Amino acid sequence: MNSAIKLIALPCLCVDVFDASGEIRPGGEALNFAAHASGFEGIDVTLLGALGADEYAQVILDSIAHMPIHTESLRREPDKHTANNRVYLTPEGDRYYKEDSWDGDIVDKMILNEKELRLLSESDVVFIHFWAGCFPQVLEAKKRYGFLLAVDFDVYRDFEKMQEYAPYVDYFMISGKEELLPYFEAFSRRYPGLFNMSLAEKGSVTYQNGICYRVSACEVPEVIDTTGCGDSYHAGFVCSHLLHKDIRRAMQEGSRLAAGTLSHFGGY
Repeated sequence: MNSAIKLIALPCLCVDVFDASGEIRPGGEALNFAAHASGFEGIDVTLLGALGADEYAQVILDSIAHMPIHTESLRREPDKHTANNRVYLTPEGDRYYKEDSWDGDIVDKMILNEKELRLLSESDVVFIHFWAGCFPQVLEAKKRYGFLLAVDFDVYRDFEKMQEYAPYVDYFMISGKEELLPYFEAFSRRYPGLFNMSLAEKGSVTYQNGICYRVSACEVPEVIDTTGCGDSYHAGFVCSHLLHKDIRRAMQEGSRLAAGTLSHFGGY
């Protein structure tokens, strides 16, 4: 009997395309999260999302072919482009984007079908980022089926609106600064989930039932690339807590994976 925790990550799978060199690097919140989650024994990882029938899709699939990730439920839509983000570099090597850099309708406008909703109903935990077009569907599925829900709210700042979601989110995650922590402390006194905030080099903070847990960031000798750092932290935090139910240990695992991501190019 398979007792592994069934985890689904959706829907953002994409590639960064570097304008000057044409280099293609796979990424996206769901893809980065799944790649790191697949390294945990006891976590059974499935990816949901949509890919075109193009070079970008093949790059993504090749990059995770050696990982224990179920990809058979990924949509293939030959009439659409795989989500991609064109990246530009300053003379100093810093990234920047233009207004038309992002070509991601295939995931931004994705509406889950009955088969995909059925997969959600059979899962133990679902990870999604707040900006996903199918987030409302996932939220309603959570209310109906009761799986654990992990949401990356990234840099969203409408805390009044967030309060509508807070009762249904088990792992409520955001990137922010110290001055935002009182919002999370207040949420934790009203709602049962874990409220986690990443503070970059200052570490991370989690609140549960009004109790504060704080963990320092792991030291990184040289920061190579910040891409996917938050996604790797979230995977470590969520998966470790699912397996061990230890908040501080989960935060430390998230910090360890984030430090590893900072030490190489790409999200995984």
